[in-house]
Amino acid sequence: MKKLLFLFLLFPLLGFSQNKEAEKEAIHTLLNKWHKAATDAHFDAYFGALSDDAVFIGTDATENWNKEAFQAFAKPYFDQGKAWDFKPLKRNLYFSADGKTAWFDELLDTWMKMCRGSGVLIKTGNEWKIKQYVLSMTIPNDATDAVIKIKAPLENPLIEKLKTK
Repeated sequence: MKKLLFLFLLFPLLGFSQNKEAEKEAIHTLLNKWHKAATDAHFDAYFGALSDDAVFIGTDATENWNKEAFQAFAKPYFDQGKAWDFKPLKRNLYFSADGKTAWFDELLDTWMKMCRGSGVLIKTGNEWKIKQYVLSMTIPNDATDAVIKIKAPLENPLIEKLKTK
């Protein structure tokens, strides 16, 4: 009986393991199409890839939007026919043991030069959705001091404001 219970519990994990490559391909396809939808200003396709409770965190410290707020911010860009153009250069994918959650990091070629995207995806039924995406500008270590000098006067007031909360 114990062996049967063990096999019953192990079987779903083995099934996920066998389908892991297919799941990776599905996520790569989703993320590539998502980035392409922004490039082509396809609002519905872009936001359709996000879960209803998705969060988008942008490069500015004040950019932490739920899906509705991000749509409101982005709509004028999409309406102009030009949102943003991020081209993935490298991506790493990781999965939870049950295969229903995935997270990733990616390096992107953008108008801001190299950026890093990272995020969390959830699988509902047979469909992956982006639950959180974080976009960060990369800073070469040798340029950190110069960047801090630029950022300090812009971010010090925000730092002080957040410290008092």
